[in-house]
Amino acid sequence: MLPFNSIHQRPVSSRLTVTQASCAAGPHPAHNVDGVEQKEVAISMRQLRYFLAAAEHGTFRKASVALNVQESTISRAIRDLEDELGASLFHRHVGGVSLTVAGQRFLKRSRIIFRQLKDSVREICAIGRGETGRIRIGVLSSLASGFLADLLRAFSDEHTGIEFDFFDGDAVEHVAAIRRLQLDLAFVTGMRVWADCDVELLWSERVFAAIPEGHKLTAKPDIRWHDLQGEHFIVSEEAPGPEIHDYLIRRLADLGHNPDIRRFRVGCHNLLSLVAGGHGVTLTSEATTAFSMPGIVYRPIDNEALSFSAVWSPQNDNPALRRLLSMARRMSFDAAS
Repeated sequence: MLPFNSIHQRPVSSRLTVTQASCAAGPHPAHNVDGVEQKEVAISMRQLRYFLAAAEHGTFRKASVALNVQESTISRAIRDLEDELGASLFHRHVGGVSLTVAGQRFLKRSRIIFRQLKDSVREICAIGRGETGRIRIGVLSSLASGFLADLLRAFSDEHTGIEFDFFDGDAVEHVAAIRRLQLDLAFVTGMRVWADCDVELLWSERVFAAIPEGHKLTAKPDIRWHDLQGEHFIVSEEAPGPEIHDYLIRRLADLGHNPDIRRFRVGCHNLLSLVAGGHGVTLTSEATTAFSMPGIVYRPIDNEALSFSAVWSPQNDNPALRRLLSMARRMSFDAAS
């Protein structure tokens, strides 16, 4: 129905801090949990990487060649790791190194931890680049056709790793959620200034009257406002029904007419069913006319159009949102050219 109304990436820590039951004196403070002395153990990603390389290659020398670092660097890092853990991880011998029992157990866990951390870093970096993520969008306009449908389709084709969540509601509800960062973006009508938000005009749509089949106005290719004087209008109590109500009053009051408007507690699709049943006439946007419903005829209202804007919070640092806004601007410019 007619709706009226720089990427920042935080540095990833290279150290892990875990708490374990104390097995040896160490440099970190210990505390007591359920009668068991605990101590904090700080392990760096570099130490894990060197440990895994040494376990894989069997010698510190081969590990150093594979990682392009000095052999002494690997030896010292692993010795520091063993001191931190309070257990030897390798047997040192002339031919190289071999894992101790503690080293064998640590290897299994380290591989899992290292893989999960690499996956996490890869995922976070992808989000930071806007390659993956989620955008929460408040909508009033139909998603079936028109500028908004084209925008979302084109964005999804180009950014397959980004998902959308859609929320129905009125403009005031959407903007309140945007200020709380519960929504990333809302598409609303008009170019109203919303406090603490950025607003950008993107597109416009013609306004249509939805009338029952067989109605006298179906004989007209388009409709003027004076043609609607005396008609019985129906709107939904759900968004954007209240805005349609106010819109009708403003337009018909200009003609000195007080419109007859009845509200129903139904959604937009059931409201159209009521129109088809002869209960009245309603208004809708051009995008909504893509819905074909038996018993409904759409007629444009002459020289009547609605503008639509995007609203978002300048505090929102969602990289995927910035990419969507960038595409929306390009499409809006191309459509106006």
